[in-house]
Amino acid sequence: MSSPRRPHRARKRFGQHFLSAKWAAKVLQAINPQPGDVFLEVGPGQGALTFPLAATGAPVIAVEVDRDLVDELATRVPPNVTLVAGDILKTDVMSFLTGMQPVRPPGVAPDASSPPRRYRLVGNLPYNLSTPILFKLIEWHQQHGLFADAVIMLQLEVAERLAAKPGTKAWGALSLYLKLHADSTILLRLPPGAFSPPPKVNSAIARLTFHAPSVKIADEKVFDQLVQRMFSLRRKTLHNVLKSIDKQAPAVLAQAGIDPQRRPETLTLPEIGRIVELLAASKRPAVL
Repeated sequence: MSSPRRPHRARKRFGQHFLSAKWAAKVLQAINPQPGDVFLEVGPGQGALTFPLAATGAPVIAVEVDRDLVDELATRVPPNVTLVAGDILKTDVMSFLTGMQPVRPPGVAPDASSPPRRYRLVGNLPYNLSTPILFKLIEWHQQHGLFADAVIMLQLEVAERLAAKPGTKAWGALSLYLKLHADSTILLRLPPGAFSPPPKVNSAIARLTFHAPSVKIADEKVFDQLVQRMFSLRRKTLHNVLKSIDKQAPAVLAQAGIDPQRRPETLTLPEIGRIVELLAASKRPAVL
């Protein structure tokens, strides 16, 4: 006889904190699965969300970096769950997702009344990797426009940054990039005791609802350069920040009607869009 499988111990290098069944039920309610949904789950862990999601009949692609957890889950998941062993930042998830169809009752053919596919991302993100994963989500949205939303577990401080407004301490590059492509709402706050082992911080469930860019960006490179400078020199004046990028800064701010003595962190997205447009125009060769 084979010896019984030992309980999986959370691994610090993967930032593992496993959600309790009690709180998983509340998270599932926040996700609110609907007919036609197809889920990409980041970090299924021990399956606290995987199994309730699968029980709705939705196809689930679950990407897990810990191969021991993948092996353990593989013996228990139902047929509508596809397990993928890999790093979410390096895995080609699109090739898995685009072949998935919403689940229909047996014997029922697709017709005009069948629910359309709606791709959604869910997951308990490793807190030490939440920022690069969020930027990866923005990248996927820009390239594919596939996901309708993402319902993700984050450190509360990060969730508050996603919902931050200009002029506040939490407003930063991540807030700005995300606001350009998605609306963010905090749905639920979770105490450390919702997890095993408990993290040292409070957590939150945030919903990101993706949309077309809320502001037209005339030049992505200029935009990236401006945002990086803005938040690396956030206590400087706009005049000094822009002057470090382009000598035309005073003229650009005057054209945009923006006070050069303002702090960069007070700029709204439309104001940034206008500055980028004018900076990009100043770099174009004159047409004779």
